[in-house]
Amino acid sequence: MLRLGNPNRRIHIGLIAMTFVLSIFAGRLVQLQGLDSKVYVAEAAERRVQEEKIPARRGSITDVNGHELALTVEAREIFLDPGVVVPAEREKVAATLAAELGVPKEQITAKLSDPAKRYVPVGTVNPAVARKVLAHKFKGVGSEHRYLRDYPGGDLAGSLIGFVGDDGYGLSGMELLHNKLLAGRDGEQIMETGRDGERIPMTRTTRQTPVAGRDVRLTIDRDIQWAAQQAIGEQVKATGARTGSVIVMDVQTGQVLAAANAPELDLKNWEKTPAEGWVNRAVADVFEPGSTNKVITAAAALESGAVRPETVFTVKDEIRCADQVLRDSHPHPTERLTFSGVVATSSNVGTILAAQKVGDRKLHEMLQRFGFGSKPGAGFYGEEAGLLPSWKDWLGSQRCTIAYGQGVSVTALQTASVYQTIANGGVRVTPSIVAGTTDDKDVFVPAAPGKRTRVVGERTAREVTTMLEAAVSEGGTGTLAAIDGYRVAGKTGTAMRYDAACQGYCGYTATFVGFAPADKPRLVVLAVIQDPREGHYGGEIAAPVFKKVMTFALKSKKVPPTGTTPPAVRIRAGE
Repeated sequence: MLRLGNPNRRIHIGLIAMTFVLSIFAGRLVQLQGLDSKVYVAEAAERRVQEEKIPARRGSITDVNGHELALTVEAREIFLDPGVVVPAEREKVAATLAAELGVPKEQITAKLSDPAKRYVPVGTVNPAVARKVLAHKFKGVGSEHRYLRDYPGGDLAGSLIGFVGDDGYGLSGMELLHNKLLAGRDGEQIMETGRDGERIPMTRTTRQTPVAGRDVRLTIDRDIQWAAQQAIGEQVKATGARTGSVIVMDVQTGQVLAAANAPELDLKNWEKTPAEGWVNRAVADVFEPGSTNKVITAAAALESGAVRPETVFTVKDEIRCADQVLRDSHPHPTERLTFSGVVATSSNVGTILAAQKVGDRKLHEMLQRFGFGSKPGAGFYGEEAGLLPSWKDWLGSQRCTIAYGQGVSVTALQTASVYQTIANGGVRVTPSIVAGTTDDKDVFVPAAPGKRTRVVGERTAREVTTMLEAAVSEGGTGTLAAIDGYRVAGKTGTAMRYDAACQGYCGYTATFVGFAPADKPRLVVLAVIQDPREGHYGGEIAAPVFKKVMTFALKSKKVPPTGTTPPAVRIRAGE
C-alpha cells in the first residue's frame, strides 16, 4: 500500500528554505542600500560624471608694431576609444587614420590593441583635417578642441621668443619667462554621460569658462631683426666662425630693437635642436670684450680729470706689467699720441698708461657704473652678469689688461649698453625688451620706462664720442664701419677668446660697436663674432656687419643725416 509524505512537513521545509534565501537577499539589500550605499553611489557617480578640461587660448607675442611672432591657432586632437571600435573595422580604421594624419599605420594599429583604454590620442591636426577624419563616421573615433602654437617667422628671433611643449607650457625664452601671463587659465566642464559617452539628457552640467592668456608686445622691430639676422648669419658663414650676435638699441629709450644670433633657433623644428642651441647668446654668452672696453677706461680717465683728449703719451709698442711684457695692438716705432689718438688707433699701451693715472679702484668703480658685473635687467630670459673681479683681486698683469678688455667678461647686451650710455650724454637707460602687455580687457598697457642713471658727465660723453668718431675716420681702426652721409662713432674690438674645451685662450672674439648719427645719436649697433677662421680683427669682419645693420636700421627708422661736419681730431703730437 502506497504511503504519501506528510504535506505539513514539506511545507515547513519549503518555508524554511525560502526564509533562508530571502534573508540572504535582504542582507544583501541592507548591505547595498545601507552599509555600502555611499561607496556604490560614489562609484556610479565617478563612472557617470565626466570632467573635461577646456583649454585657454594662449596669448600672442608680437613685435613693437603688433606683428605676431608667436600666436595660437585652432586645432583638433583626434582620439580613439579602442573598446568601442568595431573589431571588424579596426584594419580599415587604422589604414584610414594613417592616411589622413600622415602617420604609420602600425602606430594606429598598436593604439587600437588595448580595448581597456578609453581615450588614446593619435594626433593633433587643423579643423579641416579633423572634419575629413570624422566624416568617415567610425565608432570609437572622435576629436577634442585644442590649440596649437605657431611661429610664422620660423627662426626670426627664435632663441629670444622660445617655444612651448606639447602640454602648452613655455619651455624657453619669452614663452617660459612670461608663461603665466601668456597661458591664461584653463576652464572646466563637468557633465553626466552614459556608457558610450553620450551626455544624459536633463542631467546637471557645470562649466567654468576659460580665461584667455594676455599678449606680450616686445620692443623688437621685425624688419630690423630680420636684417640683423641676415647680416650676422652671412658673416658667420663667410668667416667660418662658431657663432655671432647683433644687438640694436634705441639710444634714448634703451629699448632693444633687435637681438639676433647665428645660428638661430628654428621654432618650427625646435625638437631637433640640442638644448645648447636654445640659448639666446646675445644675452647669455660671456666673453672678454677686448678693445671695445677701452671706452670705459677713456671715460674714467677723462672723468677723473687726470687726462684730457689732447694729453700726449709717449707710446712704445710694448710695456712691462708685473712679470709680463704686453704688446700693443700692432707693431710700431715709439710714437707720441694724443689721448684721442690712443683711442682712435686702439693702442693697448697708451690705454694702460692712461689707466695708471686713474688707479685700479676708480677704474673698477667706473666699470661697475657702466653695468659690468651685474645683470642688465632688460627682461630677457637667461641674462648673464658676466665677470668683474674686485679691484683688490687684480694681480700681476691683470692690472693692465683689464684696461683694454682682457680679464673681464661681459655679454653683447652689456657692451651695447655701455655705448648707449655714451651716446645718451652719459645717462644709462636700463635696457628693455618688453614694450608692454594687454590687460584682462585686452587693452594694451605700456611697460614702465627704463631707469635712468647718470654714469659720466655730458662733457666726458661728448669728448669720448669725438674720439670714437675719429676711430671710424681715416687713420682709425674702424674705417669699414663708415656710412656715407652719416657721422658714425664706434670702436673695434679684437680679444683672445677663452675656451673651456682647450682650457685656455684659443681663437679670437671680433667685435664692433658704435652709434649714429654721432652728433645726434639715435641707434646703437653691436656685432660680435666668436672664433672666426677667416680673419679675426674686429675692424675687418665685425665692422662690415655693423655697417649693414646700421644702414638698414637708420633707413627703417627714417633717421636723416644731420648734415654737420665732424670736428678735427689730432691723433699725433705735432699734427
